Amino acid sequence: MSLLLTGGAVFQDGAFHAADVAVDQGRIVSVAPSLPRDGYSVIELHNRLLVPGFVDVHVHLREPGFSYKETIWSGTSAAAAGGYTAVCAMPNLKPVPDCMEGLQVQLDLIAKNARVRVYPYGAITRGQQGRELADLAAMAPHVAGFSDDGRGVQSDGMMEEAMRLAKALDRPIVAHSEDESLLPKGWCVHDGAYAHAHGLTGNPSESEWRQVERDLELVRKTGCRYHLCHISTKESVALIRAAKADGLPVSCETGPHYLLLCDEDLQDAGRFRMNPPIRSAADRDALVAGLLDGTIDCIATDHAPHSAQEKSGSLTESLNGIVGLECAFPVLYTQLVETGTVPMETLLRAMCIAPRRLFGLPGGDIATGAPADLTVLDLDRPHVIDSAAFRSLGRATPFDGWGVSAGVAMTICGGEIVHGDLRNEEAAV
Repeated sequence: MSLLLTGGAVFQDGAFHAADVAVDQGRIVSVAPSLPRDGYSVIELHNRLLVPGFVDVHVHLREPGFSYKETIWSGTSAAAAGGYTAVCAMPNLKPVPDCMEGLQVQLDLIAKNARVRVYPYGAITRGQQGRELADLAAMAPHVAGFSDDGRGVQSDGMMEEAMRLAKALDRPIVAHSEDESLLPKGWCVHDGAYAHAHGLTGNPSESEWRQVERDLELVRKTGCRYHLCHISTKESVALIRAAKADGLPVSCETGPHYLLLCDEDLQDAGRFRMNPPIRSAADRDALVAGLLDGTIDCIATDHAPHSAQEKSGSLTESLNGIVGLECAFPVLYTQLVETGTVPMETLLRAMCIAPRRLFGLPGGDIATGAPADLTVLDLDRPHVIDSAAFRSLGRATPFDGWGVSAGVAMTICGGEIVHGDLRNEEAAV
């Protein structure tokens, strides 16, 4: 498909510039202040913003094994609607991708059904059970990294062995950091104000940051690239900040819900339950500060769909996990950028640029020769987040009913329009 995108502000080199962008055969073929229209299907952007497609390095697509929660088709359709042109898929599947046989099942489904680019993770341990290393060497050429997300690797020796092998294979360890010995049975929220006021069992911050502390010492020993999943505590922010200052090869992500909510905002509903839990206002503020100073590299949704039955109960009765692909940008822009808390450039760095740099993924530049993975943002699109309209099979989000001021107008992946064809808008005028 040959497209010419014109009349918008193009994000290049950390700033916006007026430019036309021509796309042909899946790549950007020209970027200039004005380009000829002959031979192209012209899309008028009407002052909207054109940015590199978003990347989410932490998504649960649930297939194979749990397609009643989500499928690769529905999950990547949700990603496209949210402006994402690439996602990294977590390995808590059936079969677990802990060897090439298990991984191949997932790769075949991705090739057949994905609407955006999907980069799977391989498991760190067999069956994600923490007892025996997975076949990291066989999977390494086919995965973005190795993760046992959903569980922390409890054994220090097992994690060190995994790090040494991952370093030799030039792949990152992508860690769910959780010391299970510090978790009380039956926890459902953060061990803080809400738990104490409502007589609920809380998950202490130490369960996260103690294992972060352990892992950073192992990184110091092994030199392995280490990426920390869904950071939620102020202590974890401080530990990662110090590790970066020491030159360790570490990075981290947090989620929109940790940046925008604290346990004072909780309601007794399954759409407010996830792991790690939404923590205190002090933790939230530390996460925002970490995003601003570059300690936090990426914003990842930890999109984790479940069935309505699995999420329809109270905090104590529902499974952990919320969805976020379709509402991440609108809520982040409205609550952080529009309020002046976070510059737009910082938000785009965390959603477009840093994820690709950290995981060696293509794209990220709107430049001649780059993949045509592009997202058009409309900063004048007031609407209310309505989970009932999501493409995802999951509906549980704490942002349901939030009023937002912006949205995703169109998503292009590999030169193909996968969401919001603005040519139809022109035809309707």
